Amino acid sequence: MKISARVKSIAPSATLAVTNKANALKAQGVDVVGFGAGEPDFDTPDFIKEAAKKALDAGFTKYTPSAGTPELRKAIAEKFKKDNGIEYTPEQILVSCGAKHSIYNAVQTLVDPGDEVIFQAPYWVSYPEFVRAAGGTPVIIPAGVEQEFKMTADQVHEAITNKTTLCILNSPSNPTGAVYTKEELLAIMDVLSDHGVSVISDEIYEKLLYDGLEHVCVPALAPEYKESTILVNGVSKTYSMTGWRIGYLAGPKDVVAAMSRLQDHSTSNPTSISQRAALAALQGDQSIVQTMLKAFDERRRYMVGALNEIPGVRCPMPKGAFYVFPDVSGCYNKPLKGGKVVKTSFEMADYLLETARAAVVPGGAFGDDRCIRLSYATSLEQIKKGIERIAEALA
Repeated sequence: MKISARVKSIAPSATLAVTNKANALKAQGVDVVGFGAGEPDFDTPDFIKEAAKKALDAGFTKYTPSAGTPELRKAIAEKFKKDNGIEYTPEQILVSCGAKHSIYNAVQTLVDPGDEVIFQAPYWVSYPEFVRAAGGTPVIIPAGVEQEFKMTADQVHEAITNKTTLCILNSPSNPTGAVYTKEELLAIMDVLSDHGVSVISDEIYEKLLYDGLEHVCVPALAPEYKESTILVNGVSKTYSMTGWRIGYLAGPKDVVAAMSRLQDHSTSNPTSISQRAALAALQGDQSIVQTMLKAFDERRRYMVGALNEIPGVRCPMPKGAFYVFPDVSGCYNKPLKGGKVVKTSFEMADYLLETARAAVVPGGAFGDDRCIRLSYATSLEQIKKGIERIAEALA
């Protein structure tokens, strides 16, 4: 059976692959410390689960409007106004099956074959695959550890051609935890606006910020940016609801309507019960965020300190999300435990899984082969055990 060239061009998800490998070993009884998963280890708060149970008991199990229930879209609009100082009508909001689905809808709607899409490396693994699935060309700007994993306005200007149609921004960032300042985002947006380039601003980690930082919402920076930006968010990270699969986006009414038509013919509505749970999350007690942040901050500081004590490892302090992205290239091409020599991040990830029973994601999957990604969305006890194993394996 023939497989389309479009789908052949799409690479498998490295993060899911690592998680699957680790789970397979755990199923065999192997003690593996998993640093691969991009999800909080906290349970979904009880009041959110209760809202889902009530939806079930009330028989709220039928189709909803494809774009999401009116009450949920209204609550999302209220969230944007309260948290981000930006106004959208419910008609400007599309609820989808996770923020990943939201971004996929946006790329499919905004990109034609041959169009170029700019984003930085390190990048979230799905960005280039979304672009390729739409027939577009990823234009990747290197933004390594030397520049705090952030691309500059000058780099963006140099990358723009007459084929550039879209730029994807992500702050706080997956995989690095980097956070753009207001001044940095203004400079980049000025360049994009001058060239008529549309923007997808992936702000799914907006609540996970440290050291007193405040989130900068891109379309709220200027009225003209609002008209050229698709704002993406969701409940997965903020409320530990990854499996509920609810994300959302907001943007110009005509563009969102086009995305909604696409969703009409792909997934239709997100799960009705999950929508009721998301509504409760947005309107209910927000203390879960601070509870998670306090734990993440303690883990973040420990992990960065411990990794930086390993010879050959350089780990910047992330300012958001729940990942570290250490440069481990100082351990390449040197004899490690058992005389093993690794030359790439993929080989390093395999080596650490086999030798240290620690599951990490190769940085090459994110566009920077010098690094690996570790999530600190796991207990401090597990983190300490895993880092000790890694340190021994890299000695």
